[in-house]
Amino acid sequence: MSALSSAELAALRQDYAQRGLRRYELDPDPIRQFNAWLAEAASHHLLEPNAMTLATVDGDGQPWTRTVLLKICDERGFTFFTNYAGAKGRHLDGNPRAALTFWWGALERQVNITGTVTKVSHEESESYFHSRPFSSQIGAWASAQSEVVEDRDQLERQFADALAKYGETEIPLPPHWGGYRVTPRTIEFWQGRTSRLHDRLRFTRSGGESWLVERLSP
Repeated sequence: MSALSSAELAALRQDYAQRGLRRYELDPDPIRQFNAWLAEAASHHLLEPNAMTLATVDGDGQPWTRTVLLKICDERGFTFFTNYAGAKGRHLDGNPRAALTFWWGALERQVNITGTVTKVSHEESESYFHSRPFSSQIGAWASAQSEVVEDRDQLERQFADALAKYGETEIPLPPHWGGYRVTPRTIEFWQGRTSRLHDRLRFTRSGGESWLVERLSP
């Protein structure tokens, strides 16, 4: 398949016309509103509706993004699990702030979140770790996330070594692995509209459990 030309790339566009978003339609609690949208995305059988782009900033001020999976969403915030020693863990050690984006194209929706990041408790990380598939638990021991490897064979050897070590026992939680929780400062709900006049409604935490809701220009 040939690459898209600049003209072809520039011509790629979609006019969104499924629905709008009015302030009175929003739940006053943005976490409940988010969970309603997430449930709707799941009901449409979208591929991994809990996938979110996570943005962090390294020590040089360089932003980085990658896709991770949301595993817990409650009144405390948005929780994902990862290797603490990987790049994103190192970024969050130095700058415990992050941004998240959920994109549900079939629904012409996205949610953008900013907030502060903390590690979850050991008990919560351990509980989730042991709910993961067996192979994923072994993989957490086998992979030194973000480190350079010689080739695919090296990864396979590391997995085999971890399997030989832990395969007959309950696999312990690695000390370098666990959860992060993003406590939201802002949560923006975006609904695509015609003529690029998209609906954007942003919740900003205004103290305690209170939220300021504002409509933003697209």
